[in-house]
Amino acid sequence: MAQTETDGLEVLETREWVDSLDYVLSHGGPNRAGRLLQQLALHARREAGINLPFTATTPYQNTIPVRQQPPFPGSQEMERRIKSLVRWNALAMVVRANKIQEGIGGHISTFASAATLYEVAFNHFFRAQTETGDRDIVYFQGHAAPGIYSRAYLEGRISKEKLQNFRRELKSGGGLSSYPHPWLMPDFWEFPTVSMGLGPIQAIYHARFIKYLENRGLKQSTGGKVWAFLGDGEMDEPESLGSITLASRERLDNLIFVVNCNLQRLDGPVRGNGKIIQELEAIFRGAGWNVIKCIWGSDWDSLILNDRDGLLVRRLGEVSDGQYQKYFVESGAYFRQNLFGTDPRLLKMVEHLSDDQLARMRLGGHDPIKVHAAYRAAVDHTGAPTIILAKTIKGYGLGEAGEGKNITHQQKKLNDEELEMFRSRFGIPIPDDELHGAPFYRPSDDSAEIKYMQARRQQLGGYMPQRKVRATPLKPFPDSHFEEFHKGTDGREVSTTMVFVRLLAKLLRDPEQGKYIVPIVPDEARTFGMEALFRQVGIYSSVGQNYEPVDMDTLLYYKEAKNGQILEEGITESGSMCSLIAAGCAYANHGINTIPFFIYYSMFGFQRIGDLIWAAADMRCRGFLVGGTAGRTTLAGEGLQHQDGHSHVLALPVPNLLAYDPAFAYEIAVIIQDGIKRMYVDQESIFYYLTVTNEPLPMPEIPAGDKVREGILKGLYRFKTAANPNAKLRAQLLGSGTIMFEVLKAQQILQEKFGVGADVWSVTSYKELYRDANDSERWNMLHPGEPAKVPYVTQTLKDAQGPFIAASDYMKVLPESISKWVPGQLVSLGTDGFGRSESRAALRDFFEVDAKHIVLATLVALAREKKVGTDLVKRAIGELGINPEKANPAIS
Repeated sequence: MAQTETDGLEVLETREWVDSLDYVLSHGGPNRAGRLLQQLALHARREAGINLPFTATTPYQNTIPVRQQPPFPGSQEMERRIKSLVRWNALAMVVRANKIQEGIGGHISTFASAATLYEVAFNHFFRAQTETGDRDIVYFQGHAAPGIYSRAYLEGRISKEKLQNFRRELKSGGGLSSYPHPWLMPDFWEFPTVSMGLGPIQAIYHARFIKYLENRGLKQSTGGKVWAFLGDGEMDEPESLGSITLASRERLDNLIFVVNCNLQRLDGPVRGNGKIIQELEAIFRGAGWNVIKCIWGSDWDSLILNDRDGLLVRRLGEVSDGQYQKYFVESGAYFRQNLFGTDPRLLKMVEHLSDDQLARMRLGGHDPIKVHAAYRAAVDHTGAPTIILAKTIKGYGLGEAGEGKNITHQQKKLNDEELEMFRSRFGIPIPDDELHGAPFYRPSDDSAEIKYMQARRQQLGGYMPQRKVRATPLKPFPDSHFEEFHKGTDGREVSTTMVFVRLLAKLLRDPEQGKYIVPIVPDEARTFGMEALFRQVGIYSSVGQNYEPVDMDTLLYYKEAKNGQILEEGITESGSMCSLIAAGCAYANHGINTIPFFIYYSMFGFQRIGDLIWAAADMRCRGFLVGGTAGRTTLAGEGLQHQDGHSHVLALPVPNLLAYDPAFAYEIAVIIQDGIKRMYVDQESIFYYLTVTNEPLPMPEIPAGDKVREGILKGLYRFKTAANPNAKLRAQLLGSGTIMFEVLKAQQILQEKFGVGADVWSVTSYKELYRDANDSERWNMLHPGEPAKVPYVTQTLKDAQGPFIAASDYMKVLPESISKWVPGQLVSLGTDGFGRSESRAALRDFFEVDAKHIVLATLVALAREKKVGTDLVKRAIGELGINPEKANPAIS
């Protein structure tokens, strides 16, 4: 048989099979057709050994066919006019800012590509509040901020003056922050979404936290959605994809990702030689998400409907994203020749369209009908999270100034001709003689556009974004929860970790407010001795416990429950931190004062997830970060990767974070009690970092005196005076955390062997001392004619005699941060360098922070002050067994 006859037969057979499938679809529906296809595939595999090639993708076309599109509920023309106004003012904001000050920056092209995605959502989907008080949560793409400001200006929520001061927040009258920053705009933004990737992972854990609140009875389930607007280039960040299986495993049908697939990142195409939409579809389908592709606009509908043999869809799937970018910037003739010209049958399909018509063929992300259909399907979908992959053009509408070009992300200026083109394209009523200044334009309040906008938002419950503190203050927890820890352990040894867990258990049992405590742990609950909490409050699981745990016969078995209180996140510090953020911001987002305690290996906090901690600070998050097994020398045997001697140094830059390194049980109790009061009673926008260790030590009773509690919270107090305060030789020893006990040993050795009377001071927070001292310095500099403020550390130590020797399990720079305010010579001992696998005693000797090195440092300091001779120091080195030629731990 000739080849042409064979080809013709195949075409006929294919047509018959397609017609048969159409018949089944029309009479049995899509479910019946799906079952039939599965049966055919099974039959082919069983009878003929035919295994269909695996594919995780669907054809390169819209997921929602035309016949399934719901009617568009609003006025397309009115919404187009409103969108044009939003576009213009967003562009004008950036252009004006850079005319006023060269290089001030800003981004036009991201919002230009996403305007339709946002406007359809603002007009029809974003619910600021439902009848039951619930709401949608929206993570706006950070680089699209000018468009969000522009819309708020049209709504009357942002003044023209603030728009004029975009990216110039220190100007008179105030300005607008570059990106979403709740710290800077606490009544507007809710979530910082720049750095890239932090929005998607936060959205996932926020959606899961909402389910947690609902399953625990703290919040009514009313169908609010979590929306995350993302860029396709942003999806390369590990945080963007790292937790997507959690979303499907937890069946988070309250979560919707909208990925603006404009095919470009900052410097060029996201996947020049590939197809980012297909790649993301495969990833998310494989992870169990509902994937909706919104690729082609309505202009393509008739072409695709008439593509009976799939020639066009096949061709559309062959073209790389880099080539599509080229199509976007070239003429209709180029588009015709290069896309359709590969096959005469394709050319035949578009022969009725002019080159201009081809050039104007819209993509799905710019077509409100297609976007609305995708959003409606996403909102209505149950049982799984949804991702919408919407194809757009970066810089849409900028024309020659940057539409679809690689330079468009950095585009911040337009000349008069380009402004005129944009003005005319979108029909903005600004005369030519005013264009040079890129003026803002807002119709009157009684215009049809403004009335329409306001009516849509009123129907959806109010404006967005808008940040409101919805929770009322909590009552203080009773003193009785904390008093036990003031009494000490009467010689019994306990670790500060166990003290913390004991206190946490008491807070959880509080009959009124214990339900608000949210314990969060990555995968180390047993390491931290928290397994007793498994039975007490349970581990949260959205499905309960559908198996018999292997340790069921033990007292402290692994108990999962639908109303469980512990968030045991698995091996993910990033995910755990996102849970802390969700819980720590619930006072504003959901009107619920949840109190998170996130306990983790301290090494894997600031070093590993510092960007999320910074985002928590920006969000005015509340709660406690608890760094367990803290310090460079407390985690015996583990070594370099696990031993933390720098987290308190890394905590210094976070402005609203209070960092404490307590040594004793009563210090922990005082800090946590005051922290809860400040955050949840007084409603301060602060959060805490608290370090605890796993080294069992005897916990003393809280010293008498009115200043102890104040000293604990301010960072410094005298814990133990010298046995002989009248000794000829005097010194002051500053201790923190677990090294405090080495300091106490050194105090005894100094007195008994060398006749030095040393006071011991507990430094609970070098950061608080540093902050207070800098505040005093600044005030004095700005008020030269007034009595000078004296830093707390200076006041407290003013009568102390002798040199100051500070020893901690952290880098030397930590105590040195307060050296200029210490009234005397300060010698800092710390743990600079890499960790080692060894015992605690060996590690402290190696890092030179044990008792004998504290004694040596004290004698050296006294020698510098000419109070003892160097011969005594040499003798002490020999008696203490110190090797003066040992390797320097900082560089070993």
